Amino acid sequence: MSLTLEQASTIVDVALKTARDKKQMAQTVVVLDAGGHVVCAKREDNSGIFRYEIAVGKAYGALGFGWGSRTSMERAAQNPAFFAAAGMASGGRLVPNPAGVLVRDANNKVLGAVGISGDTGDNDEIIAIAGIEAAGLKADPGGSKK
Repeated sequence: MSLTLEQASTIVDVALKTARDKKQMAQTVVVLDAGGHVVCAKREDNSGIFRYEIAVGKAYGALGFGWGSRTSMERAAQNPAFFAAAGMASGGRLVPNPAGVLVRDANNKVLGAVGISGDTGDNDEIIAIAGIEAAGLKADPGGSKK
């Protein structure tokens, strides 16, 4: 099974609706498949111009390491030199901050990842999880707030 456009669209739309319900700042949501390709992305009006790249970096980093970006943030605090090198090795597509959430199927297989940027990392992660679960999939944010 791979991540479908219908699932990715549900993730994005529910994440954005949840952000509006919670009165969060303007959001950008990106869904990548397991190969790191964009399946779906939306940027709300007034979302900053860097937000797309940040959202991609959160999701791409989650796929690259096989854990959510919250784990990357925790590990980067302990080993900043490694994460600086990993950022260079990934062509700058690594953002070790919460809201890069792996998307898993019922058998725990990684189907892709969601990256969100616009509010705090914790708030971004909350809406990513809401979108993933609304699509009938498992969210894996990694780290201590799992």
